[in-house]
Amino acid sequence: MNRMTGKLFKSTVLASAIAVSALMTFTSAQADDAKPVGVRGAITAIAGDTLQVHTSKGEDVTVHLNADTQVRGVTLAQVSDIKPGSYIGSAAVPQPDGTLKALEVHVFPPAMAGTGDGHRAFDLTKDSTMTNGSVGDLVESNGRTITVKYKGGEKKILVPDDVPIVNLVPGDRSLLKPGVKVVLFAPKESDGTYTAKFISAGENGVKPPM
Repeated sequence: MNRMTGKLFKSTVLASAIAVSALMTFTSAQADDAKPVGVRGAITAIAGDTLQVHTSKGEDVTVHLNADTQVRGVTLAQVSDIKPGSYIGSAAVPQPDGTLKALEVHVFPPAMAGTGDGHRAFDLTKDSTMTNGSVGDLVESNGRTITVKYKGGEKKILVPDDVPIVNLVPGDRSLLKPGVKVVLFAPKESDGTYTAKFISAGENGVKPPM
C-alpha cells in the first residue's frame, strides 16, 4: 500500500467511525426521547384536543389528545375498598427488610384488572417503584400490610395510615377542565409537547397521587 492509498484508507476509516458514532448518539437520543415521562399538574386551559398543564415542577406544557386517548377518573377511597382479589397499583419505596412502604395506593375497577401487571422502577420519588397486581393477604395488625401478587412474583407492601388511597374509575373528556389535577405518562415529542394515551383526572378536587 503506497502512502497516498494509506492516507485515503485512514481517512475513509475515520469518516466511517465518525458516522457510526454519530448514528449511535442519535439512536441513543431517540431511545431516551421515546421513554414515557410523568406529567403531573393542573390543567390551565383546554382547546379542542389540546390541554395546557402547569406541572408540579413549575413548567407549562402542552398535552395533545387523540381519538384513542382514555380518560380515567380518580376518586377518594378507603382501605376497606381493598379486599383479597382486588387489583391495585402502589408506588412505594424499599425498606431494609425487603418489603415496600407505600407512597400511594390506587384501586382499579374489575374491568381494568391486569393493567400494568408487574413490578418496576417508578419516578414518583428517588428509588420509588410501582407494583401492579392482585391482592392476596391483607393484614391490619401492626399497620396494614398487603401482599400483591403479579405474574412472576409478589411483594409485601406496608400502607401507613397517612398514605392516600384512591379509586381509578372509567371517565371521559368531560372531566378535563381548567383547575382539574391530572397525571399522565407519555414520551416527550421533539417540539416539547406530549400526546397522552391515558390520562387520570381527579374528580371533585382530588389530586391523583400516582
